[in-house]
Amino acid sequence: MDPNTIREIAASFQRSRILLTGIELDLFSNIGEAGSSGHQIATRLNLNENACVRLLNALVSMGFLTKEDEVFFNTPESATFLSGESPAVMGGLKHTNHLWDTWSNLTEVVRTGIPAHREDINDRGEEWLFAFISAMHDRAKKQAPRQLSGVELSGIQTMLDVGGGSGAYAMEFIHRKPEIEATIFDLSRVVPITREFIHKEGFADKIKTFEGDYTVDELPAGFDLVFLSAVLHSNSLEVNRTLIKKCFSALNRNGRIVIQDWIMNQDRTEPAVGAIFSINMLVGTGAGDCFTEQEVKDMLHAAGFQHISRVVFETGLSQVTAQKI
Repeated sequence: MDPNTIREIAASFQRSRILLTGIELDLFSNIGEAGSSGHQIATRLNLNENACVRLLNALVSMGFLTKEDEVFFNTPESATFLSGESPAVMGGLKHTNHLWDTWSNLTEVVRTGIPAHREDINDRGEEWLFAFISAMHDRAKKQAPRQLSGVELSGIQTMLDVGGGSGAYAMEFIHRKPEIEATIFDLSRVVPITREFIHKEGFADKIKTFEGDYTVDELPAGFDLVFLSAVLHSNSLEVNRTLIKKCFSALNRNGRIVIQDWIMNQDRTEPAVGAIFSINMLVGTGAGDCFTEQEVKDMLHAAGFQHISRVVFETGLSQVTAQKI
């Protein structure tokens, strides 16, 4: 790696912070189709005018805004993806802004081993929780059709999405097989947000919800398929062992479990995105991590699952499937 690349990586936070501050202040929503001057935007949002104009100029230099005669305008892309007035707004970027807060504590976390976020998800507040679920929905809605296209659904009449969040994956299962009866299991503070998303997407009468905490409660039973996407990495190895056993109990005979997560090689350095994501778990959770293929297989075997197989997507994400015989 050459010195210029090293410098570029070291300084990349600057451009990220400029964009995230623009999102946090909701600048893109407050420019308007006719454009606005720096004075108008600063007054509208109660900002220091000089500082606001500097930020706007930086956003112009990065291609997120344009400027004509001291009037600022959204680009077509910013108006579509960054303005709250657009139905296609990338709401998940608000969660990225929250990640900034935890990642800023990485040095201290490495020194102490104590995560920056000590609260459980249920205790992080409505604003944080909605931003998190929105981010997961934006990502899952785009990825679900491709990721679930290879999941065999013959014989599957009922499915349970554990930690299903917005319900994006349950929706895609129904798209693929409309007669599937889908249930989402999630925390009591998450389920109202889940219902909001499934109502918005037109699935209110097609997806059931079930409130509970899988670290404490048993899962509902009687399902042909149990789906776990981006769940294992939130927990310790021991919590996951217990959760996989609960999934086994929730399944009918010949039922299947499908796990999607970053599954690491034995020395935990690949895929690279998984190694980096494990740092996200280090700063943001008490015991979360990205686990190796052998660790995942051991959990499944210990619970009683057989016929374990793995598919690796081009992103590096893995899908592991096993069966209850």
